[in-house]
Amino acid sequence: MFLVVRSSWALFLGIAMMMLGNGLQASLLGLRATTEGFSTGTTGLVMSFYYLGFLAGSTLTPKIVKNVGHVRVFSALASLASTAALIHAAFVEPFTWGAMRFVTGFCYAGLYIVAESWLNDRATNETRGQLLSVYMLMILGGVTVGQLLLNLADPNGFLLFVLASVLVSLALVPVSLTAGPAPAFDAPAKVGLLELYRISPLGVAGAMATGMAHGVLFAMGAVYADRTGLSVAQISFFMGAAYLGGMIFQWPIGRLSDRFDRRRVMTAVTLLAAIFAVAAVSVSSISVGALMLVTLLFGGMTLPMYSLCIAHTNDYLEPGQMVAASATLVLVGGLGASLGPPAAAAMMALAGPDGFFVALGVIHAAIGGFALYRMSQRAPVPLDEQNPMVPVPSGALPVAAALSAKTVRDHMDRDLAAMSRSQMGRW
Repeated sequence: MFLVVRSSWALFLGIAMMMLGNGLQASLLGLRATTEGFSTGTTGLVMSFYYLGFLAGSTLTPKIVKNVGHVRVFSALASLASTAALIHAAFVEPFTWGAMRFVTGFCYAGLYIVAESWLNDRATNETRGQLLSVYMLMILGGVTVGQLLLNLADPNGFLLFVLASVLVSLALVPVSLTAGPAPAFDAPAKVGLLELYRISPLGVAGAMATGMAHGVLFAMGAVYADRTGLSVAQISFFMGAAYLGGMIFQWPIGRLSDRFDRRRVMTAVTLLAAIFAVAAVSVSSISVGALMLVTLLFGGMTLPMYSLCIAHTNDYLEPGQMVAASATLVLVGGLGASLGPPAAAAMMALAGPDGFFVALGVIHAAIGGFALYRMSQRAPVPLDEQNPMVPVPSGALPVAAALSAKTVRDHMDRDLAAMSRSQMGRW
C-alpha cells in the first residue's frame, strides 16, 4: 500500500485539495443561504444545479479532453471553479448562485475525470484495488475535513469563499507537476438504461434513490442544521459526522455483502438508514450529542449503499458488460442527486427542518421496500458466484466506476484461472 501511495502521492494530494474545497463550499453555501433569507425551496433548487452541471460535465468533458489534453483541461476547469467560488461571495442572490453551482458542478466533473484518468493509467491488476481504496479515503476524508474548515472564519463574510477558491487552485499544482506523460483517455461506453434495468432492477432503482439521498445530505445538510439552531461549529461536526460514518462502515459492510446474500445486506443497511433518520428526528430536540451519534450511524449506512448497488448489478452481468454498465449507473445516480435537494426542500417546507431527515427516511424505506419485493421475484445469486464489492464514492465519474468494474473482472479472471489449474491438477 505504501508503494502505491508513494507512486501517486501528487495525484492523491490534488484530489484531497479538491475535496476539501468542495466539502467546504457546499456546506458554506447551504449555511449562508439561510442567513441571507433564501427560502428552503429556493435553496434546494439552487443547490440542485450543481448536479445538473455535474451531469453536463461528465458528458461533455471527455470530448474536450480528447481535443485539448488533460493538463490544459484540468487547469482551465480548476481556474473556472476557483472563480465561481469567489462570485458566490460577490453576488449573493439565487440566480447568480444557481448559475455558479452549475458551473461548479461542470468543473468538478471535469476535474474528477482528469484525476481518475490518471488513476486509471497508474493502476495495474495488482494495485487497482489498493488505488481505489486510497481514492475512496481521499474523497470521504477530504469532504469530512472540509466541513471543519467552516470554523476558520465567519460564514457571513468572504474569507471562507476565498479559502474554497484557494483550495481548488492548489489542487492544480500537484497534478500539473506530475511527472510522466498524460494518460490516454477512453471514456467507457454506456449500456441502455432500460436494458440495464431489465438485467438488475434493484441495482438501477437503488442507484437512483441512493443518488437522491446523497444529494440531499450533501446539499441540504447544512441548511437543516442551521434551521435547527446549531452553531457553526456544531454544523461542521454534524456534517463531518455523516461522512466519518461512511469512512468507518464502508469496508465492514462491503465484507458482509461478500459473505451473505447481497440483497439481504442491502435491505438491512437501507432500512437501518431509514431507522436512523427517524431516530434523528426524535433526538434532534433532546441532545446535540445524540444527534451527532445518530448522524454518524446514518452516514455509515447511507454512504456505502452506492457501492452495494454497483456490486449487486455486477452480480448479474458478464465480465465484458461491467465497465459499460458502471458508466450508466453513474449517470443514474447523478440524475437522482439532482432531484434530491428540491424534493427535500419541499418536505422541509411542509414539515419544518425535520423534513430533511423525513425525506431521507422515506427514500431509504422505499429502497428497502423495493428490495424486499425483488427478493420475492428472483432467486439469489449463489454466494460462490457473487463478485466482491469494491468501494466507490457516489460522486465518482465513469472512469472510477470502470476501475471498480475492472477490479471485479480481475477477481473473476483469477478465480477462473485457479479453477482451471485445479481441474488440470486432477488430470
